Formats: sequence, C-alpha cells, structure tokens
Amino acid sequence: MPKAKKPDLFDIAVVGGGPSGRIAALKLARLGLSTVLVAPQSTRPDGRTTALWQRSIGLLEDIGVWPKLSGNTESLKKMRMIDDTGRLIRAPEVVFDATEIGVEEFGFNILNKELNAVLEEACELQDTLTCISDTAESADFSPDFVTISTSVGKTFKARLAVAADGRNSRLRETAGIEVKAWSYPQVAVVLNVDHRLPHHNISTEFHTPTGPYTLVPLPGRQSSIVCVETNDGANKLLSLKPDDQEMELERRAYSILGEFKLASEVQSFPLSGLNAQRLAGERLALVGETAHVFPPIGAQGLNLSLRDIDDLASVVAHAQARQQDIGSPAVLEIYESKRRSDIKTRTNAVDLLNRSLLTSFLPVQMARSMGMYMAGKVGPFRRLLMREGMAPGTGLYPPRH
Repeated sequence: MPKAKKPDLFDIAVVGGGPSGRIAALKLARLGLSTVLVAPQSTRPDGRTTALWQRSIGLLEDIGVWPKLSGNTESLKKMRMIDDTGRLIRAPEVVFDATEIGVEEFGFNILNKELNAVLEEACELQDTLTCISDTAESADFSPDFVTISTSVGKTFKARLAVAADGRNSRLRETAGIEVKAWSYPQVAVVLNVDHRLPHHNISTEFHTPTGPYTLVPLPGRQSSIVCVETNDGANKLLSLKPDDQEMELERRAYSILGEFKLASEVQSFPLSGLNAQRLAGERLALVGETAHVFPPIGAQGLNLSLRDIDDLASVVAHAQARQQDIGSPAVLEIYESKRRSDIKTRTNAVDLLNRSLLTSFLPVQMARSMGMYMAGKVGPFRRLLMREGMAPGTGLYPPRH
C-alpha cells in the first residue's frame, strides 16, 4: 500500500539513526501520530552486541519487531561476577540466577547489526512513518513548532522534535541544553569469539584493576567480549596478532569457555560519560545517548534509553488522549520529571562501580567487597539487586511482563 503524501507539518520529528531513534519513531508512529524520522542509512557494520532486559523486550514486542529478532538472540539466564583484581581485599564470587526472581531469563543478547537491520526494515514498512535518509543540518525552535532542515535541503515542521542523534547532538546544542561530560582513563576493546565449550547461558564478568572483562552469550558456542583496559593496555592488546589476541583473551577468562577463535573485527572505544542538564527544551525531548552516556557496565545503556522512549510515548499518548499540545512545556515537564530519577540513579551506580575498580583506596575496596558479599549471602538483597537491575522501582516484587 503506497504511503500518503508527506505533510507540511508533522506531529513528531525523530532525529537519529541508531536503535534509540528508530525505536522511538516506531513507538510514536504507532500511536497514530504523523511522524518523520531523519536518519541516514547505516554504512559501517556494527560488530558489537546489546543485552536487552525484559522491559526493553516488551517495548520491542509493542512495536512489532521482537518476533523477527528473537531467533537471532541468546537468553541470559545467569550472571556471574568474579573479583579478579588480585588485591588484598577481594569480593567473593556472586551468581545471579533469573529463576530466583521467578523469570526464565534476565533478557537476551543480540548482535547490533541484526537489531539495526530489523529496525530499518520496520521503519520503512510503518505506514504512519515517513523516513528521510539524511542528517539534520539545522533546527529552529519556536513556541508553535520546530523547523528542521536536512543536509540536502529538505525542510519540514513538527509539533515535537525527539533528539536521538547521539552524544554530539546537533538538536541538543541548537536548543542550548548544556551537558556535563567527563572521561575515564579506560578504553573498551570489543569483539565476538567462537569458543570450544558451551556457555550455558551464563554471562561472566571479571572485575579487574583496569575495569570489567565481560563475556556475554551469543547463539551457539559464541560470546561477545567487552574488555575494559587502560589506554596502553588496549593498544598492546590491539597490536597483537590474531592468534596471540585469542590466547590472551582466553588466558584472561581462565579458559572457562575453552579455546577462543575471533569471530568479528576487534574494535575499541574510549570510555566517557555525559549527562544533559535538562531532558527537554522548547518543542524538544531528549532520549538515549543524547541525554546520557556511561561505561558499558551491567548492560544498562540501551535499556535505559528504551525506558526514555517508553516514558515519552506514555506521556505523549496521555496528552493526545486529553487533546493537549504534545509539544507544550507542561507535557514536556512531565516527561522530564518521570525520567530524571532513573537516569541519575543509573549513571551514579555505573560510575561508582567503575571507579571502585580503579581506586587503591582501601575503604572503597572494603565497601565494594562488603556489597558483593551481601549480594552473595543475603537473599532479599540479592533479589532486590536483580529486580532493580532489570526494571527500576520493582524492588522486592516481580517485574511486570
């Protein structure tokens, strides 16, 4: 069925071609709002993976893409944390088991390229969504609408703009929203490996003096690896020949999965953090890495972004039902208030855990070890951590499905 003629004024304009932008566009378009997505086609293959928790999967089900994704995912049934700092004060090993909180798995791990391909196809097929394969060059915000111009000269207006254009967001900068940004003395080395032994759906995270070294299950006998190192350590690892990289990564994993063979390109990313001082501006809402960035610890990044989208869609749907202006300051203030606590809590928790691995200050090491000890020995505390990790606010009660 051919799409309708593009309107001069859309209800919503989403800017950004990553998973957050495409999921936001699909979710909002399915509310019956005329929506435009400004997103360039992805050109560089993304070999990284994403672990999706249960609430995120619920959102993917809502927008109709989960059935096409689920066959390419691997379930995460247990999460194992091992103190490999070698320090005087070390934490005991802790295993989090999904069945302890009444679910079969915490979530699923998927290759980003698989996720992106399905989302791109879904966007093209969504009849209430207009896709512009381009980048936003400028934006002009006014009390009544936002005007967006693309790099090839296309111009359109919308009652609400959603910025999902990443940490260097053009829309956020144009709106004058300041950010607090910081960096870490660390680099994440990211790759996928084939391995001889089965992973049994267990994600293993070694806590090392330079940061986490994490092995996350993929389908078959394959896992994704995130190895956080110093800049020098990352350069040394990257400079090794493939055979030597395989041996070094296997050594760091104590051969728990047997022999390693590289299954993807080895990539590296400097670690940094960012928080937008506001989540909304005039006719503008920020989601995803436009609003918050932190290290790849605990698989919180995209899951936090999808909660942004879920809450924004809820606020917009409520305003629409009450015949309110969806881009008004009153509506956007509700979105801001709903998201601020979750973002602050997750950012601080990830930052604290990461810095606790880097410090040699004994009281901090003792506090971290005590927390890990309690997680391993005190059932209610362990279950609280598991539920809060999957869905904030669920506390001692099972998360909703």
